[in-house]
Amino acid sequence: MTGLKDKVVLITGASSGIGEATVRELASAGARLFIGARRAERLKALAEELGEGVAWRELDVTDAASFAAFADAAQAQFGRIDVLVNNAGVMPLSPLAALKRDEWARMINVNIFGVLNGIASGLPRFVAQKNGHVVNVASVGAHLVLPTAAVYCGTKYAVWAITEGLRQEHDDIRATIISPGVTATELGDDISDPQVAAALKEWRQKSLTPDAIARAIRFALEQPDGVDVNEVIVRPTAANM
Repeated sequence: MTGLKDKVVLITGASSGIGEATVRELASAGARLFIGARRAERLKALAEELGEGVAWRELDVTDAASFAAFADAAQAQFGRIDVLVNNAGVMPLSPLAALKRDEWARMINVNIFGVLNGIASGLPRFVAQKNGHVVNVASVGAHLVLPTAAVYCGTKYAVWAITEGLRQEHDDIRATIISPGVTATELGDDISDPQVAAALKEWRQKSLTPDAIARAIRFALEQPDGVDVNEVIVRPTAANM
């Protein structure tokens, strides 16, 4: 294992849930963190709580220019970037027959283009320094499909494929995909179908807490150079999927 002290880590979707838990976990390990999300007031409060090793900037991952400015600000703040954690995601589940095209587009924009915008902002720096680590947070939905989750699972399959492609294309850049099982977060709070929202609430009776995923991310990051943890799937012990 190698230490994370003074490693510069960018984290998206950092204002709550898995992102916030990861900020706290990595800050406790001595990493320097640059955190982004759309809810600036939450980022500001988190950074103030954790101290000078944590800086923040409002971020819309679907906007390539916003992500580029985020990465530039991190480099200006800390002098380099060592790790990118693409964590931002949305999950407005619905049956395909509901034809919720706007929600489909939002999932594709956040869950896929958000990851690609992050890679586009971080990869040239990693190539130049011949070192770096991209961690993409996907889902068990990258490995299975359930009714009402077809589009969501499709976006997570895409994240899995993108991460694997990144791994194969670069010998000196590590690529990890973290696939959480059901986790107690705000993900899915934007479901507009009452029946689907109720089903998700029932499914979450057996949930992980976000810190379980944060520890998995830390485990992958702490491996020595030359060791790439390609994927970690984390499920509640009681889960059957």
